[in-house]
Amino acid sequence: MRIAVAMSGGVDSSVTAALLQAAGHQVIGLTMKLWACAKDGGPDNARLAAARSDTCCSPKDLLDAHAVCAKLGIEHHVLEMADAFSGEVIRDFVEEYARGRTPNPCVRCNQRIKSKGLIERARALGCEALATGHYARIDDDPATGLRRLRTGLDDTRDQSYFLFPLAQEELRFLRFPVGERTKSQIRRVAAACGLPVAEKAESQEVCFVFDHNHRRFLRDRIPEAFAPGPILTEDGREVGRHDGLAGYTIGQRRGLRVAWREPLYVVALDLARNAVILGPDASLHAAGLAASALHWIAGAPPAAQAFRAQAKIRYRNPPNPCTVRLDGDRAEVRFDVPVRAVTPGQAVVFYEGDVVLGGGWIDARTG
Repeated sequence: MRIAVAMSGGVDSSVTAALLQAAGHQVIGLTMKLWACAKDGGPDNARLAAARSDTCCSPKDLLDAHAVCAKLGIEHHVLEMADAFSGEVIRDFVEEYARGRTPNPCVRCNQRIKSKGLIERARALGCEALATGHYARIDDDPATGLRRLRTGLDDTRDQSYFLFPLAQEELRFLRFPVGERTKSQIRRVAAACGLPVAEKAESQEVCFVFDHNHRRFLRDRIPEAFAPGPILTEDGREVGRHDGLAGYTIGQRRGLRVAWREPLYVVALDLARNAVILGPDASLHAAGLAASALHWIAGAPPAAQAFRAQAKIRYRNPPNPCTVRLDGDRAEVRFDVPVRAVTPGQAVVFYEGDVVLGGGWIDARTG
């Protein structure tokens, strides 16, 4: 089988290519060039991209991907996708902050660029499948024959949260070879294959904010979101001033520059009053949330309007038992135990055991 591999320059995608080649497949590497970002309004971002190597999709990563493909003796195609990335991911990132929300660009990238964009390119190159280095698994539901998205075998690396917007057609074309392995196993395979990225550190930051300075990045694009305003307690007392709502997120404690008798956290962003609202840790806990723009892996929602599930409200959080009530394209989620820092703009993903049911985008906390 001719299989394209999305080569990020990291160890996971590199081992993906090596495993598929060892299994007898004809493998080609695809690397997205996303970092010509200066054209979207940030004059320094292309320069910063060239200087950094600790974010994914940097120029250094492209060179690493090329080196791995050369080591394996496979074709390597560099795909110019900066315009699509800027329009679909960076624009959404900026617009969400302008609305007083905290976006998740990794989910958007997987949804709009890595799945749809790379699958289209892979098909154009005559490939029958696209493989990535995601820690997730795909199989068939024995009851329905539909494709299922499942968590990766390594719970500490599972990336299924980022993949909830995948459609059945995409799941039939995708392969996730590393999802059946642990990270330590992947490192050992990379070393055994002599891959030049075997010991490469993982990227941790938003890939297009190359200096890790979110405020600078956003201020260059939406200066209106940095209008100064009041910092208020929950009962309306002004305890400080902020320099723009876009610089704050729910649950934040650092950088508030507020002296108080107890630790205070950002519990809300009031766009109408241009105010940051602070409260104690207890005020961060919510009984539920409201979500919209729902997507279901099976192509349709569960038959019952109310059902039990486990929900993750951010990537690193454990799944929380809950009851989900559906109303068209909206969901009301009630947790068995209140959860901390429900953040509008983040994804909520629903699980049944290790199977991803679907998810949506958080609009508000409830209760």
